[in-house]
Amino acid sequence: MPAVSDEIFEKYLQKAISETNELGDEIARAGGGRVPVLGSGHPLADVMLLKHSPQPAEVQEGVAFYGRAGQAILKSLQRLRVDPMAVYGTNCLKFADGDEEEARPWLTRELHIVQPKLVVVMGEQALGFLNSLEFPLSESVAADLGTLQRFTPTVEALFVPDIDASLDEAPAKTQFWNAFKALGPWWAELPPY
Repeated sequence: MPAVSDEIFEKYLQKAISETNELGDEIARAGGGRVPVLGSGHPLADVMLLKHSPQPAEVQEGVAFYGRAGQAILKSLQRLRVDPMAVYGTNCLKFADGDEEEARPWLTRELHIVQPKLVVVMGEQALGFLNSLEFPLSESVAADLGTLQRFTPTVEALFVPDIDASLDEAPAKTQFWNAFKALGPWWAELPPY
């Protein structure tokens, strides 16, 4: 029976890759010359990392979580023994000067494509944006640091401080880590494929 489930997964993966590419093309066309910052990672990730807006290094490369935040997240995932290949990272806003109204349908589509089991929401602005989506069957996620919460019947949420605002001072790094480390036990409980 495993061969059948592998074939099914492969079909879903190909579909997700195609839909992610179509979404990226649509965002780029909507940019009107602006450089889009697209999500990156596994297109059917168990974990979706969500920041509010792209930083200059992300804009320069056109990829979410490029630069300092990405390196800090990678180190944190390794420390928690979470497979970085099972993670997808994106920003609410897809352009440096992005508009929330313009970006809501794109994030909604990303959530539908990736179908994560957990969304790690980074910071108050990302939390407000996620809660404004009116995603099907969703519940409002509270600003309760480090606590797993129900987002939809199939997706949990973990609220943590904004990674970009947490990189320069030790107390902010500690606050981020103390909230983010809840990902480790959650990951350890995931059933194997």
